[in-house]
Amino acid sequence: MEEVRLAFMGFGNVGRALAQMILDKRAQVYSRYGKRLVVTAIATGSHGNLYNPKGIDLKAALKSYEAGSFTEENDADWTEDSADTIVYCGEYDVLVELSPLNIRTGQPAANRIKQALKMKKSAVSANKGPVAWYYSDLAAMAQARGGKFFFESTVMDGTPIFNLRDNCLKLCNVTGIEGILNSTTNFILKALEDGKTYEQALEEGRALGMVEADPSMDVDGWDAVAKICVLANVLMNANLHPGLVQRQGIAGITAEQLKDARGRGKTVKLMCRAKKDEFGRVTASVAPEEIDAASLYATVDGSSSAVAVTTDLMGKLTIVEHEPTIIQTAYGVFQDILRLFS
Repeated sequence: MEEVRLAFMGFGNVGRALAQMILDKRAQVYSRYGKRLVVTAIATGSHGNLYNPKGIDLKAALKSYEAGSFTEENDADWTEDSADTIVYCGEYDVLVELSPLNIRTGQPAANRIKQALKMKKSAVSANKGPVAWYYSDLAAMAQARGGKFFFESTVMDGTPIFNLRDNCLKLCNVTGIEGILNSTTNFILKALEDGKTYEQALEEGRALGMVEADPSMDVDGWDAVAKICVLANVLMNANLHPGLVQRQGIAGITAEQLKDARGRGKTVKLMCRAKKDEFGRVTASVAPEEIDAASLYATVDGSSSAVAVTTDLMGKLTIVEHEPTIIQTAYGVFQDILRLFS
C-alpha cells in the first residue's frame, strides 16, 4: 500500500470538510486506488500549526480546532514551525492550498505552490489567487518538474469545469466565456429586487452565511474578477491577472433601479465575460448587466452560479450549479487529489 502524504495550508471550512471527507472515504480510496491518504501537516493563520511526518490524527485535529486552536499542551503534533518552513522542509507529497484569497498578489499561496512544484511535488488548490495571477508559470513548472497542479474548486466549487476541458473538450478552441460566478452579489441583487434595502440584504445574507463581515471583496467585484481570470487563463491561455480586468461592482444599485428593470422585463446580474478577438487577444470584464427575464441567467438565484463556454467544435455549453454547500467545494479538492493517481 502506497502512502500519499498531504500538507494542508489552511484549515477553515473547506479544510475541515475535506479532512472529514478523507476520514469518511479512506477505505474506498484504498479499495479503488491502493493508496492511503495521510495528512502530515496542517498550517493555519490563527489557530496554530500541526506537523507529524507519520500522520496527524485528523479526528483529534478537528476536535482541537473546533475547541479554539492547536496548542502545545493539547496537541501531540503541535509545532512552532511556520507554514513556509513546512512547505520548504516538511515531508509531504501533495501541497493542499486552502488559504484565504489575496486578490492583489496571489501571495503567499503562489510562492508556496511554486516551491512545492520546484521540489517535484504536486499541488491542489481551492485558492483562486495563484491561478488568477500566475497560471502559465505554475502550469509550466508542473510540466517541467514532473508534478501535477489541479484547482477544480477555484471556480464554482466542485463543478467539473476544468475536468470537462481536460477530458471532454480535447482540441476544442474556447473563444468566449460568460457567467454568474459570485453568489454573494447574486443574493444581494435578488434581495434588492424583492424590495429590501441594501442593509437588510446584507443582514439577511450574513444570517444565512452567504455574506462576509466585510462584503467588499464580493460587492466590489474582486472575487468575480479572480474567477474570470482563472477561467480565461486556463481555458483560453489568456495570461490575464486581476489588474487587467475591467471591473464594476454592484455598489450604488438601488431597489428602485431593479424594480424599474423588472417592469421592463429585465433583471440585473453581475456578469463575468471573457472574449478572444480576431488576433487571439483575450479581454475580460465584470459588471452588472440587465438580463432578459426569460433568459437562463435570470433563473440563477441565491448561491447558485452558471458559466457558459463557447467553443469552435462544440458550440456553446452551459453549466449551472444549484445551491452548493461547503461539501461541494471540499469535494472539488478531494477529486483533484484523486486525479493525481490517474
